Amino acid sequence: MTMASFKKTASVAALAGLLAGLLLTAMQQVQVVPLIHQAEVYEQAAERTHYAGDGVAPHAHEHGHESGSLKPENGWTRNLLTAAANIVIAVGFALLLGAAVALRGAKPDWRSGLLWGLAGYAVFFVAPSLGLPPEVPGAQVAELTYRQVWWVATSIFTATGLAFIFFFRQRAIKISGVLLPIIPHLVGAPQPDAHGGTAPAELAQAFVVASFITNAVFWVGLGGLFGFFHRKLAD
Repeated sequence: MTMASFKKTASVAALAGLLAGLLLTAMQQVQVVPLIHQAEVYEQAAERTHYAGDGVAPHAHEHGHESGSLKPENGWTRNLLTAAANIVIAVGFALLLGAAVALRGAKPDWRSGLLWGLAGYAVFFVAPSLGLPPEVPGAQVAELTYRQVWWVATSIFTATGLAFIFFFRQRAIKISGVLLPIIPHLVGAPQPDAHGGTAPAELAQAFVVASFITNAVFWVGLGGLFGFFHRKLAD
């Protein structure tokens, strides 16, 4: 990749990531954040019950969110921090998308960008979520390091499998592409010692559905925006 093409990819990723991050934030405010707030009410009630029962200071179970002492209060501060984090993550994913496009030698527009976005959705969200579904606050989860390793491995196997299926003609390679994404699930995602949590099962299920919808919109938007700006800067 030449310096000029790198600058173009970085510019496209910045523009697409900014808008997609804002889109993700807006979707979260409608679909996901209300469910998180509800789950936090159950979690805090459980902590107060635990504290009242044995006199031990309440503590937050590990669930992928910040502990109570570090978590900002609900409101503009929390929303702005969420938006900033979403934009940073979106730009990072857009750079990965740009690297994949460059390796392929593709020149996407917004239509083909949608397909690249769907591929990213499958690689970075759908495949890992089949073993490690999104969890609401208060859920019992396995140790963080094990989950991260499994998530990364699943994404790599899935990305490689999709590349084998769509970018190669040899039948043996295509068959390998079908089998590769299955391997992490045969090994199995790390699971907690005990299942359940402080939130009702219906709320946890609604959170999973909302997360799938929100991330689908995000990834399709990111791919479409990346293709749109890639073509605009090319012109």
